[in-house]
Amino acid sequence: MGFKLGERSEFSKTMNLAAKFNKDTDASVPGTPVIRKKLEGGIKAEANMDGSIYLSEKVAPGSTEERAILQHEMKHIVDMKTGKLAYTDDTITWMGETHERNKGMINYNGKWLPEGDRSFPWEQHP
Repeated sequence: MGFKLGERSEFSKTMNLAAKFNKDTDASVPGTPVIRKKLEGGIKAEANMDGSIYLSEKVAPGSTEERAILQHEMKHIVDMKTGKLAYTDDTITWMGETHERNKGMINYNGKWLPEGDRSFPWEQHP
């Protein structure tokens, strides 16, 4: 027996939303608030424990850079929602292991490295 999805199906509506999202030039991510604001110290974006993303007002809306940044930050949001990643003002916890955090630096394996350093395992994605 065959099955056909009608034009008004939930799947169809979801696909239309996905197609629209891929063409939008604003910084919206379905289910994740993206808030443009001034960020200090050359920071372009931050994923927050509340599920939102802060995006630097210096990032050009609709740019390739904006899309790459949002993809990167969404990976952090997914990691937080699935319990792989968590942070407070004083710590970063990755896969159950907690690392001290202070003034933009993180103590990882006995070395203080700047937040966002690509050598951290939680930064090993696009």
